[in-house]
Parts: sequence; C-alpha cells; structure tokens
Amino acid sequence: MKSIKFLLIYLFTFLVLSASGKETAENIRVLVITGGHDYKKEQFNEMMKSLGENISYRVEEFPAAFSMFLPENRDKYDVLVFYHMWQSITPEQAQVFADCINKGKPVVALHHSICAFDDWPEYINIIGGKYFHKPTEVGGKTYPACSYIHDLNFTVNVTNKKHPVTKDVADFSVSDETYKGYYVEPGVTPLLTTSEKTSETIIGWTKNYGKAKVVTLQSGHDVPTFENPGFRKILSQAVVWVYNEGK
Repeated sequence: MKSIKFLLIYLFTFLVLSASGKETAENIRVLVITGGHDYKKEQFNEMMKSLGENISYRVEEFPAAFSMFLPENRDKYDVLVFYHMWQSITPEQAQVFADCINKGKPVVALHHSICAFDDWPEYINIIGGKYFHKPTEVGGKTYPACSYIHDLNFTVNVTNKKHPVTKDVADFSVSDETYKGYYVEPGVTPLLTTSEKTSETIIGWTKNYGKAKVVTLQSGHDVPTFENPGFRKILSQAVVWVYNEGK
C-alpha cells in the first residue's frame, strides 16, 4: 500500500513539474516590423537571437508587413517589435493596425520607430511618444522639429528597478544616438532615464493601449547598443513581460 501511495505521489509530482516546465519553456513568437530606415541587419539579428531560447522571431518589412495586422494573421505571432520608420499609411491600414494592438497584441517599440507615421496622430497614442520631423500639434500644443546626435556615450539610468522589464538591471553606459525634443505622453510609466543634455530625460517607458501592453525604448540605433548586455536584458524582459501580461 505504501509503495502504491509513493508511486502516486511521484507521478503527481512528475506531472506538475512537467506542466510547469512546459509553461516556462513556452515559445514566444516575435514579429519584428522593419522598413523606412537602414540598419545593421546581421548584428540586429544576433541581438534578437540572444534574447532567450524560448523567444523566436521573424522579420517583416513595410509595406508588406501591413498584412500581418489583419485578423487572419494575428495568431501567427505573439509580440510585435517595432524597428521601422515607415511613413505612408492609408486610412484602412491605420484602422486595422490600431485594431490589432487595441485588441491585445503587445508591442515593444525601439528607437527610430518613434519617428514613424508623421501624419497619423493615433500612432502617438499607441506607443506613447513621437519624434517630430516638422512642427506638430499634439494636445493643443505645437512642438518644434526634434534633433538627433549620433555616437554619444552616456549613462542609462534604471528609474524603476522593481519593474519586470528592468528587474536586476543596473545603470549602464551605452554608445548610441540621442533624440532631443520628442514627445512623451503624460501618464506613461517611466522605466529608463538619462541626464545626457542632448536627449530627453525619459528614454524608456511602458503604457497600455486598449488591451495591449506597450514598452517603448528610445535607444537602439546601432551595433554598440545591439551588443550591450544591459540593453539586451531589458529587451528580453520587455518581450516576456508584455507577452505574459497579455495572456
């Protein structure tokens, strides 16, 4: 009798651990959206490969990538990573794009993706920020065109050390491109800041758009950032967090 009881306990424990292991190893399918801006593809892809064994990715480029927001294609991926600077969008494309995210498809937006869609105001509401190429009115206030500087060494400060996106990440130095004068939506949750004078203070944040979690990271211009351990860890944790929050 004792041996049977022991066997049942063993089998139960095995099943629980097996189920737990499957959950931990569950694959997160990332769809990277590019287009409208050149980048070092090989090194960027190496960064994406480094994010974790349970994170797979594929790349789709605008304008063809618009089809991936259609309802029939939304089950083909779990998380959107924006690394585009695309500008042109039709009213129909805009509606489908916003609807995809509003209904719960999570987003991690990187670097020049905050420079995209100059003439589509709703995009600002989706990612929570905007780099302006020209004077632009937002919320009744006109913002001047922004500026940028390449290849600056500066410190990224982790503002919210308890957030799952930045957990166990200390302040780190990076060589990257800064943006000055961009808009950050009031009410976002700041995650990263910098005291670099050629940059806005908040350089990483999270927000909700409909049912979706969104994380926006201003950094990510070139190879030094792609290879930076702190940035890679934040990107990996951002992908996992927005995915888990949407389950």
